[in-house]
Amino acid sequence: MKQKRHWYHYLWIWSIIYFSLGFVNILFAWLGLISFCLPLIFAIVGGNKLFCNRYCDRGQFLRVMGSQVGLSLRREMPDWLKGKAFRYGFMIFFFAMFFNIIYVSWLVGSEIQSLQDVVTVLWSLQLPWNWTYSAGVTPWVAQFAFGLYSLMLTSEVIAIVAMLIYKPRSWCVFCPMGTLTQTICKAKFKE
Repeated sequence: MKQKRHWYHYLWIWSIIYFSLGFVNILFAWLGLISFCLPLIFAIVGGNKLFCNRYCDRGQFLRVMGSQVGLSLRREMPDWLKGKAFRYGFMIFFFAMFFNIIYVSWLVGSEIQSLQDVVTVLWSLQLPWNWTYSAGVTPWVAQFAFGLYSLMLTSEVIAIVAMLIYKPRSWCVFCPMGTLTQTICKAKFKE
């Protein structure tokens, strides 16, 4: 029996739109803040992980590519990837990288450092991305966009690799935003 299709089953298209727009103009990378804010709003206001379970564009993308297209090997993840130490360690590392983006943007805004118009994938591979930036934009605004796009692209690559090797939504097990929202929900229920 086929599952009824809902509008949120098509949110995977947003992932493709987001990365495509950032490829054309880096300032569209600011839209990535939606992926940071909405899960937190759902967790803080609703006390649940509804965003992660239903409305996350990346989760929907991984579901479509892994299950419907059949790109996933559907293997079980190793226990260490599911464990608290890895999940919380990865969340701390991920947010350290996010705060580094804010810091570097501040340095650029303070004219201590010049704009770096590159996208860095997996925190080490620098790709020239200068065609996506046009002069006239406040440098720190562009720097934040380059950094955020780098972080979003890196996490997308990791999510796709996890989907290919393991079950389709394996990324969701150790997603930093998922771990953070789960922590918020647990704290909310202790009140």
